Amino acid sequence: MNSSLIDPNFVITDEALLRSRFHDVTPLATLKSLPSLDAHARAFIALSPFLCIGTQNADGDADVSPRGDPAGFVKVLDPTTLAIPDRPGNNRLDSQVNILTNPHVGLLFIIPGFDDTLRVNGRATLTVDPGILSGLEAKGRAPKLAMIVEVEEVFLHCAKAFRRSHLWDASRFRDRAELPSLSKMILDQTTGAPQTDDEMRAIDADLEIEYAKTLY
Repeated sequence: MNSSLIDPNFVITDEALLRSRFHDVTPLATLKSLPSLDAHARAFIALSPFLCIGTQNADGDADVSPRGDPAGFVKVLDPTTLAIPDRPGNNRLDSQVNILTNPHVGLLFIIPGFDDTLRVNGRATLTVDPGILSGLEAKGRAPKLAMIVEVEEVFLHCAKAFRRSHLWDASRFRDRAELPSLSKMILDQTTGAPQTDDEMRAIDADLEIEYAKTLY
């Protein structure tokens, strides 16, 4: 952080000072926090094809990672236990490594077209139990491991962020051409991108082939 950009006279350092700038939390906003998955939470998870998972390592360094699959890919094993399949990725294993030293996780479930979301906080364990993995198969393939989340808190989150961002308004969708391809951006950030458009298009095409081959 560039500390020269922050005037220490305006830094908030305690919760009392923080809360003094906001209205009191409503009783309902506190009461809505549940210790387990009720029927509404289970139904929300069953319709969700996408979530974000927040983790931290032992030093508190934070990370957020997406997970996606057909709706209902996260399985509710019981009212306080979720199973999340680990599909093929880039093998950085950021979330998984963090969980080994700090099991606390935060999940944000999203349903396309819905402005409200579901938040789940708890503790995660990584397992390779064949009995669990077989129940998480997709395209005939079981995941290499699963993340088991012991639910500690679950609550629905209001629609304001999605309403303000107009996230599902197709008239506001951006043209993908406004940014370079993923391949080009990563190459620019690392080894350097090819100089010709033809070479770059070939690399982009190879990435699409790789996606198709390794999605599951």
